[in-house]
Amino acid sequence: MAVSRLRRELAGLRAEFPDRPIAEDELAALDAMAVSGVPEIPRMRRSLLLIAGAIGSVSALAAALREVRNAVDLFGEPPRG
Repeated sequence: MAVSRLRRELAGLRAEFPDRPIAEDELAALDAMAVSGVPEIPRMRRSLLLIAGAIGSVSALAAALREVRNAVDLFGEPPRG
């Protein structure tokens, strides 16, 4: 649900920015992993980082991005740095 919300909000955002296609592709990848029922945790985290980098400066998407991060965190502990 979090990925769907962010995809909808991103689609409704009129502002164009150069990394929008990256965010859209990675959101599609996260959605596909969630639907398949067999998510790859490292791949999910990589997608999350790419999405955050692509839309991180778009404050209108901050809440939806936070929801996606929380959803990814539900699949396991964040890696220790």
